[in-house]
Amino acid sequence: MTRAILIVMDSVGIGGAPDADRFFNGDVPDTGANTLLHIAQACAAGEAEDGRSGALVMPHLDALGLGKALELASGETAPGLSASPMGLWGAAQEISPGKDTPSGHWEIAGVPVPWDWHYFPNTCPSFPAQVTQAICDAAGVEAILGDKHSSGTVILEELGAEHMRTGLPIVYTSADSVLQIAAHEETFGLERLLDLCRAVAPIVHKMRVGRVIARPFVGDAETGFTRTTNRRDFAMKPPAPTLCDWAQAAGRKVHAVGKIGDIFAHQGIDEVRKGTDADLMEHLLDLMDETANGDLVFANFVEFDARYGHRRDVAGYARALEWFDTQLPRIFAKARPGDLIGFTADHGNDPSWVGTDHTRERVPVLFHGLGAGEIGLCGFSDIGASVAAHLGLDARGAGRALL
Repeated sequence: MTRAILIVMDSVGIGGAPDADRFFNGDVPDTGANTLLHIAQACAAGEAEDGRSGALVMPHLDALGLGKALELASGETAPGLSASPMGLWGAAQEISPGKDTPSGHWEIAGVPVPWDWHYFPNTCPSFPAQVTQAICDAAGVEAILGDKHSSGTVILEELGAEHMRTGLPIVYTSADSVLQIAAHEETFGLERLLDLCRAVAPIVHKMRVGRVIARPFVGDAETGFTRTTNRRDFAMKPPAPTLCDWAQAAGRKVHAVGKIGDIFAHQGIDEVRKGTDADLMEHLLDLMDETANGDLVFANFVEFDARYGHRRDVAGYARALEWFDTQLPRIFAKARPGDLIGFTADHGNDPSWVGTDHTRERVPVLFHGLGAGEIGLCGFSDIGASVAAHLGLDARGAGRALL
């Protein structure tokens, strides 16, 4: 019996989604969005030189088949990604009617989303009166700040000082199906913020809003405000058992790295390890040493998306990709015979695109540990079914095993 390590590179899309015209950033459809291709092209053109230089360098993921997966998904060839694959490689297409984090992860784990999410309108105010009142009641305040669509960093610049002066929580949303509440960790209190989000979550979940996100921050008006790593997502539960539940029901341990526990509402999860992406890499490497045969390690590296995709920072995204790629030999060195190590993504977030929202794209599917070969085009759920088959689990969900 061997282990499975499934790693989601959050938002590393590779273009080519045939239904991209149904998904938008503002009024612009996602047709032609291609996160990895456009980063590679910008690097090759010398347009991503902040903190790095030259062509995009990702030899280890490319050796698994990343460049070929992009070519399969979108018909395009990315500069610097042209290796002959030594791993199993392909590209996956989502069927869930969203381009958000829960939809992508749930479908990867075998459960496509069967409903349309609720999105708050891009108006001010954005939230219905009953939701605002529920937030006020739970927080013990008479009003909220924000009440609109915004970037998380922008709204802190705009309202951080007023929050410090009034003690009112900052509440905002985005093009995702989310309600986000930001508050100062020290003056408002981290536990108070988490309790507030916990109280509001069931109310908006009934509306089919996917997540309430606690966004704690520190700092002051003089030096600026910075979000901390104590973010917490209060997500709806998946509508059916997922890969995590299948593994746990079979007596296996499920180890969540990053925000995986939050995404799955801690259902089917035995332990969670969090931190920055650099911290998460060390947690992942520790788990490679510590986990038993038959266990599932499910990881999400979020900074591609949160720090660079949404902020439309092409050079920063490229730096993050190159750093991640340098870590792969450390992961592979800790693999045991028969281990399956998979790499994929949950959606795109093209930093060259208009707007600040995710982009509807196909994603890479790369497997290390079971030889070389082309998987072809597949579905997100086929990834979970393949991991389940590798672990000898009976459940397969909506997918078919590719291995």
